[in-house]
Amino acid sequence: MKSNNSLKGSSILITGGTGSFGHAFIPMTLEKYNPKRLVILSRDEMKQWEMAKLFKDDNRVRFLIGDVRDKDRLYRVLDDIDYVIHAAATKIVPTAEYDPFECVKTNVFGAMNLIDVCIDKGVKKIVALSTDKASSPANLYGATKLTSDRLFVSGNSYSGSHNTSFSVVRYGNVMGSRGSVIPFFMSIAKDGVLPITDNRMTRFMISLEEGVKLVWHAFDDMNGGEIYVKKIPSMKVTDVALAVDDKAEQKEVGIRPGEKLHEHMIGSEDALYTYEYPGYFKILPSINDWAKDKARIGDGIRVSEGFVYTSDNNKEWMEISELQEWIEKNRNKIGNI
Repeated sequence: MKSNNSLKGSSILITGGTGSFGHAFIPMTLEKYNPKRLVILSRDEMKQWEMAKLFKDDNRVRFLIGDVRDKDRLYRVLDDIDYVIHAAATKIVPTAEYDPFECVKTNVFGAMNLIDVCIDKGVKKIVALSTDKASSPANLYGATKLTSDRLFVSGNSYSGSHNTSFSVVRYGNVMGSRGSVIPFFMSIAKDGVLPITDNRMTRFMISLEEGVKLVWHAFDDMNGGEIYVKKIPSMKVTDVALAVDDKAEQKEVGIRPGEKLHEHMIGSEDALYTYEYPGYFKILPSINDWAKDKARIGDGIRVSEGFVYTSDNNKEWMEISELQEWIEKNRNKIGNI
């Protein structure tokens, strides 16, 4: 993947920046691109307080309290910002099912607010983080993220003559992030029993560092409207459990409401607009004939009709020993970011 020199010396803002992605993106971006300033916008002051301790001597890093639901606040915080990463979301599946109105306010209305303000403020490029659950959604969270994805894609047309571009990065289970399966298994392994919702279940596996690099690439490659999907390995959830504790009993407890047996990244409905590249796929926008645009296609090869990219039909699989090695290297930060 090419290096994005445009981020160097720029002003960058990340919404929801105190979450797992922000904890990886901020130090990596400070080191690689030396931005003029990197602004973290979030609504949790305690998370900001804890994160600020990590960057207390770095005057490039700024923290601002705010919410993507608050359009007036966005108009202020986006002053003189060149690039935006949109990571703010209500993302816990059961929470979204229980409080659907609140999920829609953040994931849909928040996206609409951000698109409007970025255009008005002359932001150059915006990359929105998405999820496998936005492909063929089976729950409210996935439905709101699919809507958000469509809004960011259409934002390139909505912006008219303004020079603001939007794209999306989509990936699956982030290894070791808060609320994910690895820290959950590690937290209860001492009980000797690990619950498995379905023994057939599979999940994609991606590290936060890989996610950050995909966002960097999106900023460098995008013309506007693309959805970037990284090629990453899969694992059976039973093998994840073995990697965490090979002596623990595995108990099948049944699939949860809104949960998928296998993760979807690219559905057959997107195959007509999907191109393959070394290391990733790119779903081009179906509007305005942009899927035929040579600048967007580049050296990509169109996938076959009916192509799907799911965690059970993947060509690449992570071995138990590989995950065990990763856990040992990252044990101190698993579940803490």
